[in-house]
Amino acid sequence: MAMTAANGILRQHSKQKNSRSEDVKVNGYHKKTQVKNGPGTGVANRLPRFEPFEQAPMYVAVMTYLGFGLVTLFGYFRDFLRAVGLEKCHVAQERPEQKHFVPLYQDFENFYTRNLYMRVRDNWNRPICSLPGPVFDLMERVSDDYNWTFRFTGRTLPNVINVGSYNYLGFAENNVDFLKTVAEKTQQYGVGVCSTRQEIANLSLHQELEQLVANFLGVESSMTFGMGFATNSMNIPALVGKGCLILSDELNHTSLILGARLSGATIRVFKHNNMHSLEKMLREAICSGQPRTHRPWKKILIMVEGIYSMEGSVVRLPEILALKKKYKAYLYLDEAHSIGAVGLTGKGVTELFNVNTADVDIMMGTFTKSFGASGGYIAGKKVLVDYIRRHSHSAIYATAMSPPVTEQVIRAMKCIMGKDGGDEGIRRVRQLAENTRYFRARLKEMGFIIYGNDDSPVVPILLYMPGKVVAFAREMLERKIGVVVVGFPATPITEARARFCLSAAHTRAMLDQVLHHLNEVGDLLCLKFSRRRRAPRPDSEDRTVFHIEE
Repeated sequence: MAMTAANGILRQHSKQKNSRSEDVKVNGYHKKTQVKNGPGTGVANRLPRFEPFEQAPMYVAVMTYLGFGLVTLFGYFRDFLRAVGLEKCHVAQERPEQKHFVPLYQDFENFYTRNLYMRVRDNWNRPICSLPGPVFDLMERVSDDYNWTFRFTGRTLPNVINVGSYNYLGFAENNVDFLKTVAEKTQQYGVGVCSTRQEIANLSLHQELEQLVANFLGVESSMTFGMGFATNSMNIPALVGKGCLILSDELNHTSLILGARLSGATIRVFKHNNMHSLEKMLREAICSGQPRTHRPWKKILIMVEGIYSMEGSVVRLPEILALKKKYKAYLYLDEAHSIGAVGLTGKGVTELFNVNTADVDIMMGTFTKSFGASGGYIAGKKVLVDYIRRHSHSAIYATAMSPPVTEQVIRAMKCIMGKDGGDEGIRRVRQLAENTRYFRARLKEMGFIIYGNDDSPVVPILLYMPGKVVAFAREMLERKIGVVVVGFPATPITEARARFCLSAAHTRAMLDQVLHHLNEVGDLLCLKFSRRRRAPRPDSEDRTVFHIEE
């Protein structure tokens, strides 16, 4: 019954169409004077172009597989040493008296963790002891047992340039003037609500935020949630179920994948941003229907992201919308990394491509990136949002958003929209666009292989070989640059990378310092694999200026 109602809501949704710098503190970000990072002060008024992913030379792939093969062989050898008692075993094991029980720990599943990851674990989970602004302070730690355990030395590594946080617009800040309203709401409401919104925690602050989100996106209604991950994983099962088909991009985030699996719907995966693959699956779904019975699918839902967080690529939204309309499907758009970060006024990929938000059936986003807070939202037609309020597990059982967090989102969104009486928000959007294009252009000139769209502030640099991933992270930290490195199984085995996230809070001097060290480390570790010829970088007076339409 509920699924039939959801089906009707989505169908009604699809039919109704509406038209519609600075001084940087050591651990914070605020503006006193306008400082230009070169002549370019705006974003490009053009549609983004899609670039193919550059492939590494064959020898790089061979050396990558060889590297993994060697560490795997040494892993088996070390397991043998542990089995005969020549090496101490630190991993969790079953107790002898429980040998007839179903095992809690699968030995083979832990092979990668104990033999590969554990030796390089110092490159992840690094503790910081300051605000994660454009720079932060790291707590120094050492290991006496090859990274099985760590101990703190009591010293800190100060003023490390932060190019790993999702602080796209620099709202992770500690300026008293900017956070005045947040402090006031904390004094008024406290820091927690200790209840769900369907009980006694539906504050006027939450309703104000939801109306503001709807106005910002240009839709009828929205609903907010306290956790971005749960916004996907707990709401997708309320929209689709058994007898429905989900067409998911192969690079979708884990939260989307989990939500799809929990829904009970049939899941089929199409190649990343490949419209031929998507159309083929849509055509087959329409023609063949459900397996065995060949009955028509109750719903067909296309799930994509605005900006893909590991690749930096931008969704091909106009083409997906065309296929969605052609085959009468529904579209679920996750804008976790794109809302606030792209578009002339920070409204995400719908603004970037100049498409009508009414054409997107379900708009989802999070407040954890561009807004410097936590939580997420679902937005669309009012009838859709009202259905979510009644049937979503996250809406019914989860504790409501914390009042100061809610106010932080409100003040950041008002700043972007200019409702605070200033132009600081749009200035940050422009600054992020300028930083993104400058950083990407310089990396290409240096000869690195990078993925993603020129408009994406997520910039992956391909490192490939497991040994170079570890060496890169350690070398950059020695130069006081905090980076995020990612490898298998989070990426394909031959595509380990370092992921840079740019921010409006980064100054040109900071970016130049990062690029200088990147150039040195790239030469030291032989990481410049690109075979594409790049034009030399123009002088500062010749840089292209991108203007925003007022």
